[in-house]
Amino acid sequence: MHMTQRDGALDLLKWLALLSMVLDHLRYVGYSVDLLYIPGRLAFPWFCLAMAANLARARAVTNDGQWRYLGWLLLFSAISEIPYRMFIPDPGTLNVLPTLVLGLLVTRGWQDRTLQMRLLAAGALLLAALFPERLMFGFFGVLLPLAMLLVIGRPWYFALLPGLVCLAANQWPVLYSSARFHNVEAILGIAACLIAPLLGLLLLRQAKHLKPPPMRRWAYALYPAHFLLLLAVRQVIT
Repeated sequence: MHMTQRDGALDLLKWLALLSMVLDHLRYVGYSVDLLYIPGRLAFPWFCLAMAANLARARAVTNDGQWRYLGWLLLFSAISEIPYRMFIPDPGTLNVLPTLVLGLLVTRGWQDRTLQMRLLAAGALLLAALFPERLMFGFFGVLLPLAMLLVIGRPWYFALLPGLVCLAANQWPVLYSSARFHNVEAILGIAACLIAPLLGLLLLRQAKHLKPPPMRRWAYALYPAHFLLLLAVRQVIT
């Protein structure tokens, strides 16, 4: 979302979330690199934290800003679905942006007590509860932006709350079954889910002096574009 005064730490968080997502998706290029699953667990909670940080800022909760944010997410949710399905073999869910759309509505319903926003938030929660299997990160993924918003500005140990929500959002049977058999990648992946919110919050507090390239509205296009780029790489090496 465009803002006149940039927050360098927030821009850095978005870049790192994007990098984590690309690393995670490199596992589908053609080589078995299970270790990339671990940094990949940071991507979704950091995107949720970036959303919460945006909404926590005064200008982000104006009516114009709220609908513009929602509109961009909806647009790229639709645009991204085809490249997502071209790249990910047999996807069991929609791409991640519909989860963020519902998460945005739930979080705004918490912030804005008007009847309109409360109804939209209730509708988002109902959709997440009825169709969790169609959403990447499921019902708890929809709750994660709100969990992040609730701990912004609080002592660091409050990050345990979104950490637990993040762990619930990553509740895949193969992850926990592998962990029971002492699979290192699975165990470290679970740990990454738990500590991702804390790491993100610490970054937002400690890196404000940094000035990475600003991530503006064009960055929405990076999500479908990275699928197409990785698909091209897979075609070349396989």
